[in-house]
Amino acid sequence: MANKQRSDFPLVAAIDLGSNSFHMALARVEHGEMRILERLGEKVQLAAGLNEERELDDDAMQRGLDCVRRFAQMINGLPVGAVRIVGTSALRDARNRSQFINQVQQLLGHQVDVISGREEARLIYLGVAHTLSDDEGKRLVVDIGGGSTEFIVGERFETLLRESLPIGCVSYTRKFFADGNISASNYSRAYTLARLDLMQIEQNIQRLEWREAVGASGTIRSIGQCLQAAGQGQGDVTREGLQRLKRKLIKVGDVDKLSLPGLKSDRRPILPAGVAILEAIFDALDVDRMGHSEGALREGVLYDLLGRHRHEDVRERTLSALAERYHVDPGQACRVERKAMSLLGKVAEAWGLEDAKHADLLGWAARLHEVGKGIAHNQYHKHGAYLLAHSDLAGFSRQEQHALALLIRAQKRSLPGKERLSEFGEESVLMLRLCMLLRLAILYHHIRGYQEMPALKVQAGDDFLVLEFPSGWLDRNPLTQADFDQEAQFWAKVGYTLTVR
Repeated sequence: MANKQRSDFPLVAAIDLGSNSFHMALARVEHGEMRILERLGEKVQLAAGLNEERELDDDAMQRGLDCVRRFAQMINGLPVGAVRIVGTSALRDARNRSQFINQVQQLLGHQVDVISGREEARLIYLGVAHTLSDDEGKRLVVDIGGGSTEFIVGERFETLLRESLPIGCVSYTRKFFADGNISASNYSRAYTLARLDLMQIEQNIQRLEWREAVGASGTIRSIGQCLQAAGQGQGDVTREGLQRLKRKLIKVGDVDKLSLPGLKSDRRPILPAGVAILEAIFDALDVDRMGHSEGALREGVLYDLLGRHRHEDVRERTLSALAERYHVDPGQACRVERKAMSLLGKVAEAWGLEDAKHADLLGWAARLHEVGKGIAHNQYHKHGAYLLAHSDLAGFSRQEQHALALLIRAQKRSLPGKERLSEFGEESVLMLRLCMLLRLAILYHHIRGYQEMPALKVQAGDDFLVLEFPSGWLDRNPLTQADFDQEAQFWAKVGYTLTVR
């Protein structure tokens, strides 16, 4: 059951709901190799619709939905597991993101994953590494987005450093160039703020002694094209070229009057902010020249998706590293995971938990349910939930981390109520049921492997579960009986009946 959506797909697609542009890539997988069939991209400027209360306005959401409708035709008929959709800075920041995300999911028929800045950086590097030649030496990769800029230092296919800063060409345009005035003062203010933000990461990046700088965003490509059209290089960005472009922008003084060869009209409003940010990056990180890669986030999402299909899921490595770091008991984790999966297999159909993602979440939570003990035994479930919610976990979306945090927090004492479950929307009932299964698996192995445990018969209905032990076993094991009697009381408080006999 858990693996029925894990097979390879001949066609896969990735959609990047960025703060400036939405991008989509469609690829064919043949003999384990990926060939890009189609790339689409549209300027949406979602970040421009974020108000002071960090809410997306109706116009921005409508621009996004109009674009998504056009994307929908390209992926119509692709099954779950063959498409991944990620949201970045604007959706990380928007307090009303669920309103927009729910509409996108209805249009596309696939889940939207909001990813952290560092996870975005990992995927960007994956896209770049698969696109450029496999040269020796370390690379610095920079992606200037609409609401954030990602920085990665890596070697071949491995990242050595991943950072994300709230520096974006759309957000900076709103702050410093909203009226279209490209004055020296406005430019200097944009440059200075970017430079200040860069101070927190520049030493760590320089310490890694990278050899090559690569830009992975439309902003950097657009700047390189402007310089090339002016006879300065072959699309690379140089320090000298940036200075000339900066002087040109300030001399023109007005976005509406900008007319630069190589500059697309939809790039014109955000160019001054992009140049100011890139100049700050060149100065902070001692960059003299920056090339460009066609591969970026959407390609990285595709290659990450391909890795999952090949059972090379980075999330598995992330969880193993976390378990080792916090000294999780591997024997108990394995026992609880096996029992949780066994229970899931018996109730999946009755409880609507047949999707592979539910098996993933339950299995991951079982493996890490004691991770908080690496901090303190007292209230370890709360410590574990905090770790899962707030750590940078490579490969995981924010929704996945929040779901894991909920499961680990809910393993003891009261089950989560409607308010706590509300963030999961239509999945709230299913999340509650996953919590219940994890708790049962933990109670079943309360003795921690020191006792042979019997097989169970399980019967599930819409609001009840029956566990049947072998005749007389509970009478001979009163601790287990007491555990499940108390658990039944917790279930009753959320409207479920647990019967153990």
